[in-house]
Amino acid sequence: MSDRTDNADNADKPLPATPAHLRLAQTQDEWRACYAVMKELRPHLQSECDFLERMTRQHAQAYRLLAAWRGDRVVALAGYRFQENLVYGKFLYIDDLITAETERGNRWGAHLLDALTTVAGQSDCARLVLDTGLANALAQRFYFRQGLLSSSMRFGKPITAATSPV
Repeated sequence: MSDRTDNADNADKPLPATPAHLRLAQTQDEWRACYAVMKELRPHLQSECDFLERMTRQHAQAYRLLAAWRGDRVVALAGYRFQENLVYGKFLYIDDLITAETERGNRWGAHLLDALTTVAGQSDCARLVLDTGLANALAQRFYFRQGLLSSSMRFGKPITAATSPV
């Protein structure tokens, strides 16, 4: 389990030289442009308004959204944050990585991972970390091709609202 640290200083550093089509989405309008692609990865998002509310909260917690743009249209996304724990030390955690279904095969995911690998290195991170579902074989093949190795299994359970004791 990771502990969040205050890495806002790293989160707002300018990105290293990246392809011109990659840039941070930082405004409500830019986040709005990201919604359709993020919805492909996170279908549980209730609405664009729900997404914008979550983005506002997460952005305040140093979550950043790197977007790949084709003109004024977002085609791929990587949401990330800096964290630190006793397992890895300082690391860059990728919360979200998605390429629009119509754009798959155009190396957007590889470009995003390359850019974030550079960001992690320039921020003195020991690792780049992400999670994927055990049943997501296509993503796993992609990550292996990109040089990422599986190193753990994550366990979790849903938490329901606590009821008062009787």
